[in-house]
Amino acid sequence: MPWLVALVVIGVALVVHLTRRSIPPTGPDGRVIVRCREGHLFTTVWIPFMSFKSIRLGTLRWQRCPVGGHWTFVAAVPDDQLTDAERQIAEQFPDGSTP
Repeated sequence: MPWLVALVVIGVALVVHLTRRSIPPTGPDGRVIVRCREGHLFTTVWIPFMSFKSIRLGTLRWQRCPVGGHWTFVAAVPDDQLTDAERQIAEQFPDGSTP
């Protein structure tokens, strides 16, 4: 029985670690800047454990890019890797308010 408790504790710790690693920092409205595989920047709502318009695959999501009008993998872009011009471009292309 102690091995079962240890296994559950390890499993919970692993899930918490992976979840925290895959949650990008968001703005006050839950939006984050993402980049699609073609390099387009746009904003999307990124709420942990919720996605109605995309398929979550770890740190990536499969969703429609509003810039190019195609379905693609997107990934959150760390804020320190964006220029002010890139932030302005991304803000011009919100993908909607649904997570």
